[in-house]
Amino acid sequence: MTQNVHLGELSWPQYERWLSGTNPVMLLPVGALEQHGYHMGMNVDVALPTAVCERVAARIGALVAPPLSYGYKSQQKSGGGNHYPGTTSLDGMTLTSTVRDIIREFARHGLRRLVIMNGHFENAMFIVEGIDLALRELTLAGIDDFRIMTLSYWDFAEDPGLLAELYPDGFNGWDVEHGGVFETSLMLALRLDQVHLDKVEDHPPAQFPPYDVFPVIPERTPAPGTLSSAKEATAEKGQSILKVCVDGITAAIRHEFNPMRAD
Repeated sequence: MTQNVHLGELSWPQYERWLSGTNPVMLLPVGALEQHGYHMGMNVDVALPTAVCERVAARIGALVAPPLSYGYKSQQKSGGGNHYPGTTSLDGMTLTSTVRDIIREFARHGLRRLVIMNGHFENAMFIVEGIDLALRELTLAGIDDFRIMTLSYWDFAEDPGLLAELYPDGFNGWDVEHGGVFETSLMLALRLDQVHLDKVEDHPPAQFPPYDVFPVIPERTPAPGTLSSAKEATAEKGQSILKVCVDGITAAIRHEFNPMRAD
């Protein structure tokens, strides 16, 4: 990545010139501040989608907006639960309104193509609601050509060959991947200094009943907060994940938006 892909590091005239180019596309990472076990920090859900956005943006001449670093409340069966110290979450209404407001502001600038890349499972439908409200308002204001893609980067990693490489003993499913092999391998490839494999606790995948109880019963989450073991995580696996995700997302954006290629 040789060019600056970060919106926040540009001056406003530089941004204005970029907007005047051919079919500009903005990428917005949306994550969370959420515990990821004993062996990783709480910024995983921000660091990973941001890193993917940076690499995709460099390929297609896009920009990466500053990420949303807080997300919707961690749920026990996907993120361990919102009861862990440090996990700092937004109400759904707050996240929805934030997404809506950002879309409206980008539209005011003249942007018409936006990709929202989710890095935290629980965010998904609140992002969709923010998009729906924003497009409704823009249409009423006479702006009917704003198009938005929303995706979760891990959905591009479902290639059977990749899953066999990551999980030679069998894939237990995305619902128990919180802090496990997938995220840990990506962090090893991208943020090696933020992963402490010596602190990984090797435990069986979490098992939850087919229903939810509120308030949650904390003891049902494995003590570290991870939902499966990261023992088999490697940087090499992380590089494989990164390639598949960046290639797939780049192709998808080009298919939908036909953005210019980077020089």
